[in-house]
Amino acid sequence: MRILLLAPHPFYQARGTPIAVKMVLEFLGARGHQVDVLTYHEGMDVSIPNCRIHRIPRVPGVSNIRPGFSFKKLVCDGVMFASCLRMMRRNRYDLVHAVEEAAFIAVVMKSLTGVPYVYDMDSSLAEQMIDSFPRLEMAYPALRRFEAAAVRRSAGVLTVCAALEDVAHGHAPGTPVGRVEDTTLLSDTRNPNGTALLPNETAGAPVAMYVGNLEHYQGIDLLLEGFRHTLDRVPEARLVIVGGRDDDIARYTRRCAALGIRPAVLFLGPKPVTVLADLLREADVLVSPRLKGLNTPMKIYSYLDSGTAVLATRLRTHTQVLDDRTAYLVDPEPLALGSGLAALLRDPSLRQRLASHAKDYVQREFTPEAARRKLESFYAMIESRAAGARA
Repeated sequence: MRILLLAPHPFYQARGTPIAVKMVLEFLGARGHQVDVLTYHEGMDVSIPNCRIHRIPRVPGVSNIRPGFSFKKLVCDGVMFASCLRMMRRNRYDLVHAVEEAAFIAVVMKSLTGVPYVYDMDSSLAEQMIDSFPRLEMAYPALRRFEAAAVRRSAGVLTVCAALEDVAHGHAPGTPVGRVEDTTLLSDTRNPNGTALLPNETAGAPVAMYVGNLEHYQGIDLLLEGFRHTLDRVPEARLVIVGGRDDDIARYTRRCAALGIRPAVLFLGPKPVTVLADLLREADVLVSPRLKGLNTPMKIYSYLDSGTAVLATRLRTHTQVLDDRTAYLVDPEPLALGSGLAALLRDPSLRQRLASHAKDYVQREFTPEAARRKLESFYAMIESRAAGARA
């Protein structure tokens, strides 16, 4: 088939959704499909067999587009709509694979051209918009109706977690829904020179680590406020935060100073995926304090595969994958997180038990090979339906 994949974000970047999209493109290319990718003007070019990357025109004044809903994304999506319309008129596509809000573009394209689409649902757009802009609460029912229409009119919905699978089934019980969770990003290779990646300030100290962006929904404020309680019980503990933009790091550095924990918190900034495995292994506990969202954070799968114990908030974003055998789950409030982190840092046998169960679990369920098997099943169904429609 000839497929147009709509990726409404900077592509490629080494973070959640772009990583997942790259995996889908590699799968489709290996399957022999010819894929055109339409994406934002920002991002790194990558070479993927049978795939060509097309970018929207650069938008003046729009740069450094962050994850989540924003005015910048809204502007870029408008430009993407126009670019998509031109591509649909110039080329004969058999299918559109629409990621996140691009499903709304695909709905219009189907009305104009009849080309079916797959809705790649990495999040609930209605939930995401209300989380980002609480003043839109009154518009929530209308947003849900738009989301439901996109699900109903699709050839199938591809979700990344059980919660989103439930959302899709709730919108349209008759629409085919597949689930392909994210996977571990870790390899078995280790740092060849054996040097430590953590700063000297962590030497001999129990280390908790967070890896990821520093957007509000990730729960960084909760983590810092909770770590203050950890230091009351384990004064020698250190918190290492990997990732984040310079302005976010500066803001949270000031927050650490206000909380009186600045000397115990180290911000390392972004690190390449190639060193992720060694970084995670050097920590004693890996933390995911996320507060909002239905989808499971991509970091969780690499956390589980690292051989290091995981602490996470007891919310569905985590519990659809984690349980008390594979992670130390805490209520999403500072004292519970801080006390739980202190207990885990003080208990090496519990850390070892959790890490062992977690690694066995992720190697069974959340490897790239497992994801490809699930994609095979979903796309075999989509291809069969597309062939039937052409016949």
